[in-house]
Amino acid sequence: MNVPEDLKYTKDHEWVRVEGNIGTVGLTEHAVGELGDVVYVDIPDATASLAQGDTFGTVEAVKTVADLYAPVGGTLTEVNPINGAPDIVNRDPYGDGWLVKIEMTDAGELDGLMSAAEYKAHTGQ
Repeated sequence: MNVPEDLKYTKDHEWVRVEGNIGTVGLTEHAVGELGDVVYVDIPDATASLAQGDTFGTVEAVKTVADLYAPVGGTLTEVNPINGAPDIVNRDPYGDGWLVKIEMTDAGELDGLMSAAEYKAHTGQ
């Protein structure tokens, strides 16, 4: 399983890549494997203000529908327009399959997220 070292991870299997005060968020390869093929992503409010842990959308896969949780608080600034081709989440979850960008309000929230090593332990890898 691919778990990039430069990301932070949540127990709910989202990842965040930080550049300045913007966090790019997506689903981990582990989550994609557990869900099965992603067939639809629904992020209804592209300008929502979120607290850490808030639900910002859902992902529909062959096996189930799952909520998406914000790993950090802030304001959504961009939503990846992948609904025309949601399979990109399956093929490239850490690259082109990202879901949203959040302008973070408190970078200190990153301290409560898992490192790659901690996430591997969390998933039993």
